[in-house]
Amino acid sequence: MARTIEFETLTVGEIRDWLQAEEPNKRQEKQLLSDPRSGVRKLIESYVREREKAAAEAVWRAGMWQYERDAAEQGYRLVAGVDEAGRGPLAGPVVAAAVILPEGIELPGLNDSKQVAEETRERLYDLICTGAVAYGIGVVDTDYIDKHNILQGTFEAARQALRRMEQQFAAVPDYLLTDFLKIPDVVQPYNPIVKGDASSFSIAAASILAKVTRDRLMAEYAQAYPQYGFERHKGYSAPEHMQALEEYGPCPIHRKSFAPVQKLLQGSLFDFAGL
Repeated sequence: MARTIEFETLTVGEIRDWLQAEEPNKRQEKQLLSDPRSGVRKLIESYVREREKAAAEAVWRAGMWQYERDAAEQGYRLVAGVDEAGRGPLAGPVVAAAVILPEGIELPGLNDSKQVAEETRERLYDLICTGAVAYGIGVVDTDYIDKHNILQGTFEAARQALRRMEQQFAAVPDYLLTDFLKIPDVVQPYNPIVKGDASSFSIAAASILAKVTRDRLMAEYAQAYPQYGFERHKGYSAPEHMQALEEYGPCPIHRKSFAPVQKLLQGSLFDFAGL
């Protein structure tokens, strides 16, 4: 039975120290919430909020491993998450990654790459590469995209990622989780999950590797073609990019099959013979 504590005899600082060391029961919480001192009430209210936040975080984390657990219960042992970055931009490659995470790995801040700050993505990239059972990254350039279309380019990047995983780690996944990417010509069974990068840690890890890899490539392209600002917008149709396209015309890494670029190629006075 929990001992009775006379909170009214304790200072706000002493109660703060007690909350850091102990877990109050419901009766003690009620006592603190009804304490006449506002400082005490704020302490317990903050404690309850943090506890509820931690509980919600635990539920979310458990849910982010659910697809992996389901696959394991079916007997699959090497479950890879697959995701891509760069389907929408007007310039640059499309990149895909495949990642097999070990059970129980801790990757603080891991989430869909679109929800993660750049600094955190860079940190997670290193943690994933170091801690993964295996990973692979595929890069498909604009020539392939223009010849075959962006969807086929995305499929090829995903297949490359899986091949490179096998080449680099001698690891062949027996099941795939994808961000609703239905990849032709793969031998593994797979589950294309709607909003998969926000539903599975394995897919989220793949999204981080793909996003960081592509961002780094676009920063390199920015050195070769500084007038476009690729290091800032990564080739997407930001106002800055569209203005640069109008002013300078497309460069060799622009996707000539994409409508805004195609329109410039067809109607502009620029010389695009080298594209």
